[in-house]
Amino acid sequence: MLDELKANNRAWAARKIASDPSFFRRLVAQQAPKYLWIGCADSRVPANEIVGLDPGELFVHRNVANLAPPQDANYLSVLQFAVDVLKIQHIIVVGHYGCGGVAAAVDGRRRGLVDHWLHPIRETYRAHKAELEAIPVLQTRLNRLCELNVISQVRNVAADVFVQTAWDRGQELAVHGWVYSLENGLVTDLNIRISNPDELAALQV
Repeated sequence: MLDELKANNRAWAARKIASDPSFFRRLVAQQAPKYLWIGCADSRVPANEIVGLDPGELFVHRNVANLAPPQDANYLSVLQFAVDVLKIQHIIVVGHYGCGGVAAAVDGRRRGLVDHWLHPIRETYRAHKAELEAIPVLQTRLNRLCELNVISQVRNVAADVFVQTAWDRGQELAVHGWVYSLENGLVTDLNIRISNPDELAALQV
């Protein structure tokens, strides 16, 4: 199985060179993405492919259920590097409908360590319990929870000190919330764009 992956790699590299002989030389010289993608680790959600960007054009952080928890050093390290070093202009939190992590957060089953990781989603569910439980179809309810989770994570990102400090020094930086559909391959913009502290204060979660 691994031999197949290595063969695929060689074929991919050959195709890149055939279409653009200087492609890898440019990648070695500089990494200058304008976007940070914070998405789910789900193997069906390939960040670069979804938005049609080549390597080097999208800085990516992925974890179970696309969380941006303020106590997670991994996420925070990515965020600081993206904002302070790469000077990215857009941070996009991208959830996806049919997310197994979101479903696992609220199905009542115990799974161990991941239950702690998913705790923020249960908090979001409790905060919106009336709205969610008024939705009769389970999958539709979970899809709405996916959207609410994205909005909550957008707030976390925008409230972080690295983002706040960037705004204080006049850096152009906006945080967005999207949801991807596995069924049709399309992203839905939740029409959230936070580019300053006043917009963050006005965000309803």
